[in-house]
Amino acid sequence: MLSPMLACALLVLLLCRISACQYSSDQCSWKGSGLTHEGHTRDVEQVYLRCSQGSLEWLYPTGAIIVNLRPNTVSPAAARLSVCIKPSTDSSGTNLYLDRNGKLRLLLREQDQAQGKVHCFSIQEGALFIEAVPHMDISRRITAFQYELVSDRLGAEAHSLGAPCQPCNDAEMLLAVCTSDFVSRGSIKKVDQEEEQTSVTVEISRLYRQKTQVFVSGGVRVRRWTGRIKMPRQCGVRSGEGEFLFTGTVRFGEAWMGCAPRYKDFLRLYHEAQQQGNNPCHMDVD
Repeated sequence: MLSPMLACALLVLLLCRISACQYSSDQCSWKGSGLTHEGHTRDVEQVYLRCSQGSLEWLYPTGAIIVNLRPNTVSPAAARLSVCIKPSTDSSGTNLYLDRNGKLRLLLREQDQAQGKVHCFSIQEGALFIEAVPHMDISRRITAFQYELVSDRLGAEAHSLGAPCQPCNDAEMLLAVCTSDFVSRGSIKKVDQEEEQTSVTVEISRLYRQKTQVFVSGGVRVRRWTGRIKMPRQCGVRSGEGEFLFTGTVRFGEAWMGCAPRYKDFLRLYHEAQQQGNNPCHMDVD
């Protein structure tokens, strides 16, 4: 009689055909090859990725794969997540669809992947269905992208050209201090209008928190940081006097603006909430 562990391993081998389905140990990334799939071009591989971020690389694609992106914990909040993917500029060989209960919706054509733009969709919209585009020569075809699971408000909206640019209300400002990937105090030095977004150069006088190093220190003796924060172009941000509280998210190594009130307005709001006992978290404002 097989042990439970051995039986489980055999089941994985049967379902995944391990030669074509290679996972990292934490199931954050997947790398496979269509060469082992050539004799089964009508088959559809099932890929399961259960991390908040990772990558996929499919060499010489043939047939199709279904990529199921899910968090590694079961929670009601998981239904409110968005998936953001950023194709490699060398990515080719497939079309990307959303598959919900067998109904496909085109997300990204092969020729669009080379732009390397971020595309987001709600996790409720289904799994990724990646279908190989027939080519005489597949030796140069590789489909590759990074992915991240993010909250609906701070994820999909940040990368949507139609994202609203409404100021945060009082409750959102206070909550942003607790939940943002970066929280900093500083001033706007330069605003660059790029093709589809605005890039704001900022100088930081107080860095409260940053998830990754999006703001760079000026040196040990200089307690200043500089960096760039992106936002949708139609928000119409301009250089202004005074200090702001910058909060936001980090997506694929780039900082995206969330709530950004003037610091004096935030300070007044913070002290009022502190007196009323309504602050969701503590912040050292001294």
